Amino acid sequence: MRSRAFAAAAVGVLGVLGVLAWGEWTNWRASRRRLGTPSRTPGSQAVIVLGFRNRGDRANYINRYRVRAGLRSVDPAATESIVVFCGGGVAGPVPEALLMARYARENLGYTGPVGLDVTSRTTWQNVENAIGLVDRFDVITIVSNPLHAEKARAYLWRQRPDLASRLARGRDYRLGELTLVKPLAAVLGLCDLRAARR
Repeated sequence: MRSRAFAAAAVGVLGVLGVLAWGEWTNWRASRRRLGTPSRTPGSQAVIVLGFRNRGDRANYINRYRVRAGLRSVDPAATESIVVFCGGGVAGPVPEALLMARYARENLGYTGPVGLDVTSRTTWQNVENAIGLVDRFDVITIVSNPLHAEKARAYLWRQRPDLASRLARGRDYRLGELTLVKPLAAVLGLCDLRAARR
């Protein structure tokens, strides 16, 4: 009886570990896809941070994560950089872009240049509205959770392939970060990517 209970528990633990490992691998792979071939020499860089539905008047957990990932994606060797926050008031009264910019300034001490897209309501619009803010930069980095960022990169390849060729990898994937969220994000992200291909 005990051996059966132990075996069942072991299978359950291995199953959970397998799901978590799959989530990590899927997010890791997404963070390295649909990139361009920007110049390796230091140049100017634009980091686009995509917002997530935010009901309140403070950045929620996911948006705080995305801001942190966006700021750590800024290359200190860049000759010039800007962080562009994207997102309108999709789920609340305050645009996601404003909430994220406020969190970056007030909570993380970011003092660099900021661009804002406060009207977009979809990922396609995020990309479309950010283009005019980033088109003069040598390197473009899109940051979100990895599969969402991959979807946005796919949209940039459709809208402006000349700019997509400047896409560089962001630092929105870290092993062990948001591990419990990654499997669900992977499932939803893969469904979104499949729909986006249509």
